[in-house]
Amino acid sequence: MSSFEKNKGLSIPTDDGFLMSPKIDFVFKLIFGQENNKDLLLAFLKAVLGDSADEYEGIEIINNELLREFAEDRKGILDVRAKTKSGKQIDIEIQILPTQFMPERTLFYWSKMFTSQVKPGDTYDRLKKCITINIVDFICTPLPKLYSAYHLTEDKTGYRLTDILEVHFLEIAKLADLEISRDLRDPVVEWMEFLDAKSKGVIEMLAEKNQDIKKAYDLLQIISKDEKARMLYEAREAELRDQLTRLKVAEDKGRAEGMNMGETQKALSIAEKMLRRGDSVEEISELTELSPEKVAELKDKLFFRNP
Repeated sequence: MSSFEKNKGLSIPTDDGFLMSPKIDFVFKLIFGQENNKDLLLAFLKAVLGDSADEYEGIEIINNELLREFAEDRKGILDVRAKTKSGKQIDIEIQILPTQFMPERTLFYWSKMFTSQVKPGDTYDRLKKCITINIVDFICTPLPKLYSAYHLTEDKTGYRLTDILEVHFLEIAKLADLEISRDLRDPVVEWMEFLDAKSKGVIEMLAEKNQDIKKAYDLLQIISKDEKARMLYEAREAELRDQLTRLKVAEDKGRAEGMNMGETQKALSIAEKMLRRGDSVEEISELTELSPEKVAELKDKLFFRNP
């Protein structure tokens, strides 16, 4: 029985070779955010965080997503949250649509996760380390690295003020940049390639090298055959396409408006020079394609400024 079936109810299996993309947030959470797949979450966390295996024994999957408060968050950032036996909290986000101010919003939601640990009257010793892992399919940093980690350190000496803050960025989009050096045996890179895989062949090669990815691939195949899961997946894909289309339309509109504004400003500058030269309103209008009324308005302003 699939993870989806155990958690969401039985549905009819379909076997037509179709494979969902694991970087779609809905699928990512089915693979890494379910109690019965906890071993896959542990494998991923060990690869990214590099901690000892003992740290994650008895890890608890919370999955109570933080309340989203900004317009950008309507793009469907989905969390997998967990807590270790020592009390560390970990929030994993996967986001495939470009999001503005990603570092700022990361720290904002990190702070909510951090402060949610205490209640009025508690002491600071109750505050445990909070870790955010951002998996993004767009460029977030200018660094020539596929993934990066951040802490609170002193500028010159590198002294770490406290260990309570830790933020990771896994920038999937940079996998396409062949100039960025990478170790193909690095488990973090392997997981990133699994999430970004465009074909079964790529995943199968990764599965041969990494037993944890093989488990994830086996689960992905089961989920992909589930009819109900596929319906939800296709709906999520359509929603993401719509959001991406709206973003592109807005960008194109802003670019066109900027070009038009620039062209208008250039025409006004030419018209002003011609007015100072004594050319007629009709001549200026014909050359600059500004309306006669606009040229006359500009002429009045120039005359008022320079009586």
